[in-house]
Amino acid sequence: MGFIGTLTEHYREQMERNRNRPFLRATMAACALVAIADGVVSLGERVRVDQILETLDKLKVFDPHEGVDLFNEFTDGILESPARGRAVALKALEPVAGDPETAALMIRICLAVSEANGEKSLVDQIEIVTLCSLLGVEPKDCGLYTDGEPRDILDA
Repeated sequence: MGFIGTLTEHYREQMERNRNRPFLRATMAACALVAIADGVVSLGERVRVDQILETLDKLKVFDPHEGVDLFNEFTDGILESPARGRAVALKALEPVAGDPETAALMIRICLAVSEANGEKSLVDQIEIVTLCSLLGVEPKDCGLYTDGEPRDILDA
């Protein structure tokens, strides 16, 4: 590849990163909200975030460390000052709220993080239902909302 080809490829990569940066921030914020919902971020949840960063095409254009750093910033912020940290994380979701397809993808990512420990957590599911509401995603479409009692969700 010549100089012009290299320059063009570099330009395309930069444009792709810039276009997907709001999605990266929103996804890491949502993952942090779900991971910290029970008060602690488990190793399984951290591993799952790494897997998502390395697998999802929209996120592969970024250095995984950049995503992990964002995830850590959001979780640390929530732990240090729950109200303020949560508000910052929720603010990061705004660019995604207007795009139903992207919002649904982000909810599926959150579900993957919530299931990282091999068990269903009611607290995580409540957080994801809250995110569904904020993003305009129907919780039933994600298998989260039932007409039964909350304990029924845990037994499912």
